[in-house]
Formats: sequence, C-alpha cells, structure tokens
Amino acid sequence: MNNNEVRHNFERILVGVDDSPDAQLAYRYAVRQARDTGATLILTTILENEDMSVFQALDKNHIHDERNEIMKHLNDYKNLAERAGVKKVEMVVDEGDAGETIVNSVIPATDADLLIIGSMSTKGLKKMFGSQAAYMSKHSPISVMVVR
Repeated sequence: MNNNEVRHNFERILVGVDDSPDAQLAYRYAVRQARDTGATLILTTILENEDMSVFQALDKNHIHDERNEIMKHLNDYKNLAERAGVKKVEMVVDEGDAGETIVNSVIPATDADLLIIGSMSTKGLKKMFGSQAAYMSKHSPISVMVVR
C-alpha cells in the first residue's frame, strides 16, 4: 500500500433502514461488509415526528405502537443479517428528523465508525432522502457511504 492509499477496517457499521429500494441496497451492502469483516452491524430507523398529525403526536399510545411496529420491523432485518452470517447485530430506534437524529444522537450513542445509507427514501414529508443523505454526508463525524 502506498502513501496515497487509505485502508480502514471498520468495526461498527451503522446502516439506516426503511423500505425504499435505495435503503434496501444500503442494507444488503452493510450486511456483506459486516459479515466479511467481522464488524458489528448497527441497524437504525428514525420515527419521524413530522409524519404524524398533531393528534397522533400527542397520543402516547400511537407513538408507543409506532415504536413497537418499528422494532418488529428492525428485528426482521436483524434476523436476516444473522442468517446471512453477521455475528453481531444491534438495533437503535430514535425519533426526530432522520438526518439530524442520526448525526447528532445515533452516531455518538453507538460509537459507529461507518454510516451506510440509501440516497432516497419513501418516508417523510420530503419523500426524497437525498437531502437527508446530503445532510448526513456533510455533517457526520464519521465516514459515510451513500448507496443507490
């Protein structure tokens, strides 16, 4: 390896998951990376409050039900990753704006050293994760891979 090459073995790979095609590609890439390198795979989904009506946001049962549904969904992703050969899988659910929450809360809490995200999403008012991906790429304290 010469001086211009950078080699980094990532130990804690964080991947943002939802049901969008790009997020699915990011998830599959992250699973392969974690499996092949022995890294811990950290799955995260953000419950975006802007998707809720005022009444839903004030209803503690609604938020609790949404969180439970997200955890079930993340658990499915976890099981798939483990069946694919990933040895260590963690899950994180948080609330807020996806980009800001991942950068300001999830990354520090998980001690991740690589973030893998899809470039677009079907969730949220913006419907395009592109602006979220751009935000995370610009503001993340760790390396970011945007998959599409």
